[in-house]
Amino acid sequence: MDPAVAVQYARENKQRFLDELKTLCAIPSISTDPAYNPEIQQVAEWIAAKLSRFDAEKVQIFPTEGHPVVYGELLKAEPNAKTILIYGHYDVQPAESQTLKSWESDPFTPTVRGENLYGRGVTDMKGQIMACINAVEAVTHQGDFPVNIKFMIEGEEEIGSEHLEDFIIKHKELLACDYVLNADTGMVNPDMPTITYALRGLYACELRVYGPQKDLHSGSFGGTIHNPAQALCELIAGMHDDQGRITIPGFYEKVQPLSEEERAQLARLPKDENFYLSETGAPSLWGETGYTPEERVTARPTLEINGLYSGFTGEGSKTVLPAYAMAKISCRLVPNQDAEEVHNQIEKYLQSHAPATIRWELINARGNPATLSSRNSPAIKAIRKAFETVWHTQPVFKREGGSVAAVLHMQKHLRVDTINTGFCLPDDGMHGPNEKLHLPTWYKGTEALIHFFYNLANI
Repeated sequence: MDPAVAVQYARENKQRFLDELKTLCAIPSISTDPAYNPEIQQVAEWIAAKLSRFDAEKVQIFPTEGHPVVYGELLKAEPNAKTILIYGHYDVQPAESQTLKSWESDPFTPTVRGENLYGRGVTDMKGQIMACINAVEAVTHQGDFPVNIKFMIEGEEEIGSEHLEDFIIKHKELLACDYVLNADTGMVNPDMPTITYALRGLYACELRVYGPQKDLHSGSFGGTIHNPAQALCELIAGMHDDQGRITIPGFYEKVQPLSEEERAQLARLPKDENFYLSETGAPSLWGETGYTPEERVTARPTLEINGLYSGFTGEGSKTVLPAYAMAKISCRLVPNQDAEEVHNQIEKYLQSHAPATIRWELINARGNPATLSSRNSPAIKAIRKAFETVWHTQPVFKREGGSVAAVLHMQKHLRVDTINTGFCLPDDGMHGPNEKLHLPTWYKGTEALIHFFYNLANI
């Protein structure tokens, strides 16, 4: 089996592939707004029809309690061939009215300017879906397929994949595979193909601190009633020391140290202190002593205060002593940390440090663990070789600081490793105005996926 024929087919059909992507992205499949439910259904039907056109079998639109999941399969390889489940999502973020004036062209009229295609969803992630579909089409066109393929494309990723876990549990046998290909991550720059092998988990809660039964006059009661806002600030300030380490007892007990080899891989990424300063506009960096910014952001656990509220926050002044104060807290977790354990650790911290002059409670706690994939599996070797063939350089490995619920659900219930990659770039503006897709990178990504399928059959 020679990938050259399939690669040539992809090159000859570049314009058609681009035109089809434009058609797909012109449909505003916004999952957050029920008003767009007809467009959600329209996109699901469009993708199902596309899969059917190159002889995918069992193509079906599965309803869920939310938005539907599109499924299809090509089980045409040799009996012992590997099976790849391709995951993606067809829903997109809104193009909010307050940002429409910032779009240089209509967000749902995909427009090519220079080397980029602009429009909502072109990179997150309809472009990534179509790179996968186009690669599969190119391989099927040249003859026998080297591996078995299954597609699972959902419509709720932008709202937390709320019903995907139930779908996976219900259809475990249908979705059975050797590996999952998730193209919903990206590259660090156009010249550095990238493999994401770890995603951090999440714990989130709301800490409420109560004092008096109602807001009080600060002149009449200030200095004798402990101000809940002050008590809250003291408690959350104490959650870090002056070295940037989290002081919650037991928080680091299960955190595995980074190996020197991993640190060397992360050091290859072009994301030094200057990168983070230029991206954020912050006057200086801050964080856990002994780790690089990239290690802190992707491989170390964190505790952040996401929001604060107490008392009077309007224009002018109102001299109240507030009845309560609230902080929203989140922790990014690394492998082996457990969200429930972290919750218990924070509770113990508060029991030890909260003064008797206040009452407190933790509410709305939720969380999920981190995910970690092998960097030496046959699938990773196959994608590495594919990237080297197309980009003529070794790919970089990186950890991702955020969380992807779908990856967690697939690892948990299908018990397979996930290959997290993709062809979007840091400046693609996903979720913002003027979202774009760099077309030369997208075309190369399609060719890399073609090589990946053949490589996996031969490893």
